[in-house]
Amino acid sequence: MDRLPSLKFAKRFTEDTLHHYSPRGLLLYFLALALIPAVIIGLVKGHVMSIIVNATGFALYCLAAMLLRRGLAAEASTRMNRWLNATKWPLKLIAALLVALTTGLLAVLGAQQSLPVSLIYGVGALLGMYLSYGFDRPKPFQLTEAHGYSGDEIRQTLTGALATIKTIEQANRKILNSELNQRIDSICEIAEGVISELEADPRGIRRARKFLNVYLDSVKQVTEGYAKTHRQSASQELEQNFRQALDAIESAFQEQQQKLLEDDMFDLDVKIEVLTAQLKREGIM
Repeated sequence: MDRLPSLKFAKRFTEDTLHHYSPRGLLLYFLALALIPAVIIGLVKGHVMSIIVNATGFALYCLAAMLLRRGLAAEASTRMNRWLNATKWPLKLIAALLVALTTGLLAVLGAQQSLPVSLIYGVGALLGMYLSYGFDRPKPFQLTEAHGYSGDEIRQTLTGALATIKTIEQANRKILNSELNQRIDSICEIAEGVISELEADPRGIRRARKFLNVYLDSVKQVTEGYAKTHRQSASQELEQNFRQALDAIESAFQEQQQKLLEDDMFDLDVKIEVLTAQLKREGIM
């Protein structure tokens, strides 16, 4: 029987899956809907000021919800690229300020609260937005040049590697075996660890490029190949061969993580060629 997935795997799987669609930010729309009865009552009673205040609050809450949702969606789309701005404007911060301003205005003009009390309402709304959604992330980290590679070249290499990791994770979701899922997830975590090391100290980028561009791409091909093949042929032998391949890959990744940024260079080419030939013979690639 397959083992239950680890908490790390569950967290990674859940986060990536929720980025396809997330209900986050929809609460603000419900907050706006709560003002509709007040607008209707104002219309019935002929209170022009009440209509203006509540209708304006409704529009501002809806605008804040729209900006927040866009900010969250943009943030999710750049989750794996911490060297890019999610948006040109700080949409989440603007949304939070709009909610705070609207709440304060509704308190002072709609509920006839005093200015200090209304200010407290506004600050509380701003704090609630921050605790619920946070503000926009700071200016992206700038990579410095190293060993003849510019900061942009290093960024492109690391960005490409992160995109490959995401592709591997997508293929991993198609494999209905929790044990294999965990092994692939572990390989992705090791690769992300290498990227984090290069981000902190890009001086090892020359030696790491082969690992990121070639070896990681081979893992992608292997995983995608098995994800496609195992649905067509539920073979125990095929699964065992893939399991052995993942053992070899994970072992190589762990060793390479230790040696990539050192002078001792691990012979990746031979391992890649042997592993690729084996997997092609077994029908995985």
